Amino acid sequence: MKQIGRIYLLVVLFFLYTPIVVMMAMGFNESQLYELPFTFSFRWYDALLGNKQLLTAGMNSIIIAVITSVLATSLGTLAATALARRTFRGKSLLQLLLLPPIAIPWLITGTAMLVFFYWSGIGRGMHALLIGHVALAIPYVVLVVGTGFKTIRADLEEAAMSLGSTPIHAFFSVTLPLLYPSILGAALFAFAVSLDQFVISYFLATPGYSTLPVQIYSAIRKGFTPEINAISTLLLLGSMTVILIFARFAKPGDTSDKR
Repeated sequence: MKQIGRIYLLVVLFFLYTPIVVMMAMGFNESQLYELPFTFSFRWYDALLGNKQLLTAGMNSIIIAVITSVLATSLGTLAATALARRTFRGKSLLQLLLLPPIAIPWLITGTAMLVFFYWSGIGRGMHALLIGHVALAIPYVVLVVGTGFKTIRADLEEAAMSLGSTPIHAFFSVTLPLLYPSILGAALFAFAVSLDQFVISYFLATPGYSTLPVQIYSAIRKGFTPEINAISTLLLLGSMTVILIFARFAKPGDTSDKR
């Protein structure tokens, strides 16, 4: 039975990582048509340095993802704190309403945002992209931070306040240090959701302003080039580095200090 489990795990890992490994390898292949034998070359990375459209779109995606991560994490953490530590009318309904935005297909959400932004006068552009990305990322942040709250004993704050600490001081000195791995994880989640977002960006971007997923989609329609493999590899390595740093210092899942 254990042998079957190991084979199943290897098959899952094979289908999960093989396309990524092939994509990264082809970014270093001299041939534009992915011909074999493999000839190692930095040709497509040199070509990427001269592709202003792809670089600009990549920078736009990173800027929007960083701003989205900061805003969504701040707003989502405040909402999660209220839901975890306060009792008010409509709390259960509010918690329930956080789930549909995650389950609704992004195509429907994007269409609804396009219609609403046009009707309300918000329009399209970078500001509309930020609003859309933040709105999509907040439910994920609330869920991740809310889960973190469940691992922290509420009586720790009460103990601090019984010793003379104010509620705000007790939160920042007791709860927040214990909660920071969840907040950091939520920020990375929001960053990934924004960086990977295609539908909202496609609907709300104006002509001449593009994000990387939209630019890659446009490039594929004209003819796929290994430059896309090159920039995808760079973004993948950057994302993996951030995740490894988070796993090294935040120690997600370690609750030994919270009990």
